Amino acid sequence: MTTAPTSTSATGSAAPAAGIVPLLIGAGLPPFEAITPEQVRAHIPGLLAELEQDLTALERRLEADLAGGGLLSWQAVLDPLQRLEERLRWSWGVVSHLTGVCNSPELREAHAGQQAAVVAFGNRVGQSRVLYRALETLDHQHHSAAPGDAGLLDGAQQRILAAELRAMQLRGVGLEGEAQAAFNAASQELAELSTRFGNQVLDATNGWTLSLTSVAEIEGLPASLLEQLAQAARGAGLTAADGGEATAEAGPWLLGLDMPRYIPFLKYSRRRDLRERLYKAHVGRASGQGEGASAELNNWPLIERILSLRGDQARRLGYANWAEVSLAAKMADSEAAVEALLEELRAAALPVAERELEQLRACAARHGAPEAADLQPWDVSFWAEVLRQESFELDSEALRPYFPLPQVLEGLFALCGRLFDIQIRAADGEAPVWHPDVRFFRVLEGPGAGERAGQPIAAFYLDPYSRPGSKRGGAWMDECLGRSRAADGTPVLPVAYLICNQSPPVGDTPSLMTFEEVETLFHEFGHGLQHMLTTVERPQAAGINNVEWDAVELPSQFLENWCYDRATLLGMARHWQSGEPLPEAEFAKLLAARTFLGGAATLRQVHFALVDLRLHSQWHPGCGQSPEQLRREIAATTTVLAPIDEDAFLCSFGHIFAGGYAAGYYSYKWAEVLSADAFSAFEEVGLENEPRIRETGRRFRDTVLSLGGSLDPKAVFEAFRGRQPTSEALIRHSGLVAV
Repeated sequence: MTTAPTSTSATGSAAPAAGIVPLLIGAGLPPFEAITPEQVRAHIPGLLAELEQDLTALERRLEADLAGGGLLSWQAVLDPLQRLEERLRWSWGVVSHLTGVCNSPELREAHAGQQAAVVAFGNRVGQSRVLYRALETLDHQHHSAAPGDAGLLDGAQQRILAAELRAMQLRGVGLEGEAQAAFNAASQELAELSTRFGNQVLDATNGWTLSLTSVAEIEGLPASLLEQLAQAARGAGLTAADGGEATAEAGPWLLGLDMPRYIPFLKYSRRRDLRERLYKAHVGRASGQGEGASAELNNWPLIERILSLRGDQARRLGYANWAEVSLAAKMADSEAAVEALLEELRAAALPVAERELEQLRACAARHGAPEAADLQPWDVSFWAEVLRQESFELDSEALRPYFPLPQVLEGLFALCGRLFDIQIRAADGEAPVWHPDVRFFRVLEGPGAGERAGQPIAAFYLDPYSRPGSKRGGAWMDECLGRSRAADGTPVLPVAYLICNQSPPVGDTPSLMTFEEVETLFHEFGHGLQHMLTTVERPQAAGINNVEWDAVELPSQFLENWCYDRATLLGMARHWQSGEPLPEAEFAKLLAARTFLGGAATLRQVHFALVDLRLHSQWHPGCGQSPEQLRREIAATTTVLAPIDEDAFLCSFGHIFAGGYAAGYYSYKWAEVLSADAFSAFEEVGLENEPRIRETGRRFRDTVLSLGGSLDPKAVFEAFRGRQPTSEALIRHSGLVAV
C-alpha cells in the first residue's frame, strides 16, 4: 500500500512562539523527535501565510506575462508552482507521518487544529484561475509549436501538464460563487471526516482487550504468541496471581485486536468461544456496538456523510458519481472495464472458494468438531491451518524461527542487488528517527555501474514493528523526500518511509516473522524501489508521482513473487539460533501451499473492490438502502460465508474512508494483472538462468522502476514486456485455472 502524497517547510514570516525553535524546516531529513505539537501549532500558520504571499506574487507575474502575450515557459510556471507545493508537502507531510506512527492526543489535536487551513490553501492553489490560464496557455503553445520551437514540451512535461490541468479541474477551478464555496466547505469536511474515521479505528482497536488467566484459555497457542500476549500484559501493568510479572508460561496473557495478536489467535486457539469473541470484536470495530465498544467510536454516520459529500462533489464537477471522478485519473478507462475484470476474477474464484469451504468442513468433520455442520467465520482460520498442515505438512508457526527480520532484510537486499544492481547499506545513527525501533539505510549503485559504483542513489527509513497504542495498523510506503533539485541546483536524493506492523521482538528473541509478514515487507519495499530508483528529473513525475493509482501497485506485488523464488527464499531463511537453512522439503511445501485457499483470497479482494466501486457509483442517501445493506447485497455473490450480523467491516475500511483508495480499491487486482505478467517474464527466461534473470531485472529497473509517472503505464509496461498485459498469469498464479 502507498499513501496519497501530502506535506513542507517553515522559513515563515510569522514569528514563532517564544521558546519554540523552528523545526518544520522544509528541506532535508526532518528532526522527528524534536517536532512537537507546539511546533505544529506555532509554525504551520506562519508557513501558510508565507506560501499565500508567494502564490500571490506568482499569480501577479503570470498575469503580467499573460497580458503581454508572449511565450510562457515551464520555468516561469511549473517550476515555481512545484517548489511552492513541495514546501507545504514537506512540512504537513511530516506532521501527517507522525500522526500515523506516533499518534497521541496532543498531536492529534494539533493536526486537527491546522488541517482546515492546510486544506483551504490547497483549494486556493487548485482553484487559481490565473494558474489555470497559464497552464492552458502552455498546453496551447505546445500543440501549436513546430519541431524545434521553444514552446514544445517533452513527453514527461506533457503528462505533468495534463495531470496538473486535470487536478485543477477536479479541485473545482471551473466553479464559481456559491458552487465553489460549497465545494470548498465539503473539501474541508471530507478531510476532517477522513482523519476522524482513521483515529476512531485506531482508538477502537486499542480499546478492546481480553485478559486470559487460565491454561484452558490458551489451549493450542504457540510459544511465540504466548510471549507476545505476556509482553502485552506486562505493558498494561497486569500481574500474575502471586503478584509476579506476567510470563509466557504462567500468564496472564492480554489479547488484543492488533494483527500480530489477532491473526495467530484465530489460527491456533482451540477455544472456539474465545475465537468468536475476538472475531466479533474485530469485525465490529468502530461501529459503536458489540462487547466493550464505545458508543462514541461509531463510524456509521461518518460513512454515510463521506459518501454523500463525495457524491455532491462529483456532481458539482459535472460527473455522475465519485467513481467517475476517481477513474478520470486512472489507467482503467471506465467503470465497465473495472467491473469486467472483477467479474472475470469473481467467476473464476467463486466455484474454487466454494470447494475450499467444503474442504474445511470435511476437515472439521474428520476431527469430530461440532462446528463442522455450521462453520462460522471465526472457524475458518483455525481449520485452514489444520488442513494446511495435513495437506502439506506445513506448520506456519514452525517456520517463524527461519525468518528473523535481520536475515530477511539480508535476503531482500541481496535480491535487489541481483536484479537491479544496487547496494543497500545500514546507516543507523546517521539520520534522525521518530522511535528507537526505526532504522535508516542508504541505497548505492552496484558494481555493474562502473565508475558510478558506490554512488549514493537514495535512502529509506524502516519502521517494522507493531505499536498498537500509537501506530496505525497496516503497512505502507510514503515519501519523505522526492528526487528533485534544490534551488541552488544540487540534487536531492529520494528518501522513503517503509512502515510495517509485524510481530515485535520479545526479550532477547528477534522479530521472528510469519511468511505473510515476509511477503508484506517485500510488498512495501517494491513501492520503495519505484520511489528510490527513479531517474526522472522532474519531481512531479519522479517515483510514484503521476503514476496512475491502478498501476502503482505493480512493483510492490511484483516483488512479492520473489518470496517463492528458490534462490531468494533459501538464501535468507536460516534458523535464528542454529543457523541451519530452511530444509528443501519445507520450501517445497511452501511452494505447494502457495495457492492454498487461493479462491477465497481472490474472492475476498473482489468483494472489497466491488463494494468500494458500487458505494461510490450506486449509493446515495435516497437510494432506499444503507451502505451496509448494499454491501450485503454484493456479498451474496462475492462471499461463501455471508457476513454475520455483527460484521461492521465498513466501519474499519480505512483504505477508502481514511486513505487514497476511494473508488480505487480495485487497483490491487488491476495492478496484480500487470505484476503477475511482469514476473512471468522472469519465469519465461528461467528463474535459475542467472545471466538472463539479471538482464531482465535490469530492464525492469530501467522501465517500471525508472520511468515513474513520466510515461503512460501502458507504454511503460510495453517497454518492459514488449506487449500489453493479459490476466492469464494472474489466474495461473492464484490457482484459479479451471479443473
